[in-house]
Amino acid sequence: MRKQAVAWGVLALLASGASMAAQLSVAVNDRHGQPVADAVVSLLRRDGGGPHPPAPVAHAIDQKDLTFVPYVEVMRPGDSVVFRNSDNTRHHVYSFSPVKTFEFVIAARQAAAPLRIERAGVVAVGCNIHDQMISYLYVSEAPWAAKTDATGRVVFDDLPAGDYDVRVWHPRLPPARPDLVQEGVALAADARRQLPFSLNLLPDLRFQFDREHTRY
Repeated sequence: MRKQAVAWGVLALLASGASMAAQLSVAVNDRHGQPVADAVVSLLRRDGGGPHPPAPVAHAIDQKDLTFVPYVEVMRPGDSVVFRNSDNTRHHVYSFSPVKTFEFVIAARQAAAPLRIERAGVVAVGCNIHDQMISYLYVSEAPWAAKTDATGRVVFDDLPAGDYDVRVWHPRLPPARPDLVQEGVALAADARRQLPFSLNLLPDLRFQFDREHTRY
């Protein structure tokens, strides 16, 4: 009986600890109030705290129907990425980004070798054959980083109490404009907070379709 009481006590303590973690829900809309998908939201504790960095992860960017999938991929320094070609035409994938410069000519139904990215920053990726194909690798050192879904939302669970700077980036923000930031967002131990962001976005370049090269 005493062992059972101790076990229930441990479970109650664990449940109590879990309930003390904070939650932050971030909603990103455009200036017309429409939800914005693929916005990267990152959190930085003002005291510099955070979980230990996870082990490096392998990511995959597919090329399907003359489109990079996904449009935005969130990575950490040390992660790798593989570009796959699911189309019936070849693709010439490249980037001139200072973070990582590369190029691969990928035949139909083939994949490039894994590419390791060591530095933080944004890597803009294009196809030298199909100009409308654009993708972005957002490489972040932030302890917490994720992108919004089709509803324009991302939820961070199990956050320790503290003050946070919340940053939002999207590839269609004006090029000279830095990430949007809300500083000093205070989260109590059991907080359930919602935070809105409104973005003024440029037109989507993926819809400027280059018909001249689609059959190459």
